[in-house]
Amino acid sequence: MAAQQTVSKQPMWQGKGAQTGTTLITVLVMLLLILMLGLAAAQIALQSEKAARNDRDRHIAFQAAEAALLDAEITIEHSPDAANSRRHIFARQSELDFPLPDQEECASAANYVYPGLCDTVPYGRFTGNQFVTGVAALPVVAPRYAIELILDQKVSLLTGKPAYFYRITAIGYGARVSTQVVLQSVYRKQLAAALSGEQSSIATGRLSWREMINGPELNNAGN
Repeated sequence: MAAQQTVSKQPMWQGKGAQTGTTLITVLVMLLLILMLGLAAAQIALQSEKAARNDRDRHIAFQAAEAALLDAEITIEHSPDAANSRRHIFARQSELDFPLPDQEECASAANYVYPGLCDTVPYGRFTGNQFVTGVAALPVVAPRYAIELILDQKVSLLTGKPAYFYRITAIGYGARVSTQVVLQSVYRKQLAAALSGEQSSIATGRLSWREMINGPELNNAGN
């Protein structure tokens, strides 16, 4: 009788051991899943922070490029810095003083009035405006711009005399020099006060604006 009771208790002991082993495996699997979920959440958080940082850096570069457009427009109209003003170049008959890219004046660094017309020039070069860089979340370097002379067909037909507007291309940098935004605008100076009728309705100032998506690639290819 005693032997029979001993034999009957053995399967019960083995069943408890099997259950204990199954529970341990289940707990380990759950811990592994929790660990994997934690790692995935941490990776998502890091990617989100990186995307936010890149977006902020691009916004900084965008604002810098816009500042360069405004600085170029001030240069075209009338620089407040009389010593560096280039008002004669941006006269209505500006083809007389505006250099062509292949002219000798463009190749000469000694002639200070031509930078920005043949190549890019830093913000504030001809206006005296200051641009703070390299501090905290500010652009690492100052933005730059270039100005091109374009024949204004509309005004030329109305007045019977050659007229021009200007295409400005500006590049701004973020807190990293690799973050670049290129903006381009078309600018027309104010027309003479004597114009009337249809001529007086012609828009002046900034006529159009766009962002050049492939601008950074073109800038890097040119350097």
